[in-house]
Amino acid sequence: MTTLTALSTLAGRRFQLTARTPRQIFVPLLTPIFFALVVAPALQSALGGLGTHIDYTTFVAVGTVGLLVPLTTIFAGLSVIVDRDSGAQPELLAAPVPRSLLVLGNLIVALTLSALQVAVLIATATAYGDDFQVTATGVLWFVGAAVLFAAFMYGVAETLASRIPKQEEYIGATPAVAILPWFFAGALFPIGALPGALTAFAKVLPLTHALALMRFGLLGDGGSSLHDIWGMGSATGEAFLSLAVVALFAMAFTALAIRVFTRAALR
Repeated sequence: MTTLTALSTLAGRRFQLTARTPRQIFVPLLTPIFFALVVAPALQSALGGLGTHIDYTTFVAVGTVGLLVPLTTIFAGLSVIVDRDSGAQPELLAAPVPRSLLVLGNLIVALTLSALQVAVLIATATAYGDDFQVTATGVLWFVGAAVLFAAFMYGVAETLASRIPKQEEYIGATPAVAILPWFFAGALFPIGALPGALTAFAKVLPLTHALALMRFGLLGDGGSSLHDIWGMGSATGEAFLSLAVVALFAMAFTALAIRVFTRAALR
């Protein structure tokens, strides 16, 4: 069996298991859509928006991607614990394939689910009337940031799933991992509105860089979110720097997830 065949088989198996539990597809959509369609218009009405030409509901619609992707990947990590305790993972560990492929197969499915859900979110926001400035280059920036951030978050989820023995403990870690960073990363307001120390903290979060890239791609904001991070003159240069940051986190945590999973499998 070739590596590609083994990887596609493992990914297909995980996708079949996921398709049997629609909650993993639809439940993570509920909260982001609620924020995009209910909370954002309410905040715009109460606060008057951003005070710029950018529509606030569109600003928040992109920001909710930073909530949707972590929730989706955390659900995917939870299924790893279920598979370990009551599924076929013990048998798969005895199969003549590299154990890293189990993680990469799961990652492929997590990326696919995230892409589907982000597409539904953006389509819903567009139907609601949000004003996205869509260009070919902008879509590439958006997709690149979303894919790399999803890979990073799944690396975090898989690492936690390998280290945490019980589903209850894993679920208890979800707010800190998937939700808390969202409030600091400029999802609902520019990070410059935070106190100085929190602004500095927000700049090191990969989610802050991912959201700035997504807004650079779809909002036509001239890179204002990127300027809040880097303070440079070139929005394109700042975009490449933020893309490098998200890519570094994605690669590092994917490698960490594979290492932790492999070591946990030996116990």
